[in-house]
Amino acid sequence: MADIVSSYVANNSVHRNELPNVMASVHAALKASLGLAQAEPEKPQPAVPIRKSVTPNYLMSLEDGRKYKSLKRHLRTLGLTPNEYRAGWDLPAE
Repeated sequence: MADIVSSYVANNSVHRNELPNVMASVHAALKASLGLAQAEPEKPQPAVPIRKSVTPNYLMSLEDGRKYKSLKRHLRTLGLTPNEYRAGWDLPAE
């Protein structure tokens, strides 16, 4: 990006107050050309179907599909709080 901006400034009359706008414009153009402007992050797919993840005997992690009696320790090892886990999978609060 720096090469593009410096080439533009070297060949065009640009006031120093306009430089941030030129840089922002070049940045936006580069993002658009790479397809980054419209790219939506893909929503991850759960390792197991959400409806089948809760049973009377165990809970199945949507992250790895393994069976657990409680997800608290598992979530800590993943660096997630229960609220972050629920939000990441669009689960209700309780």
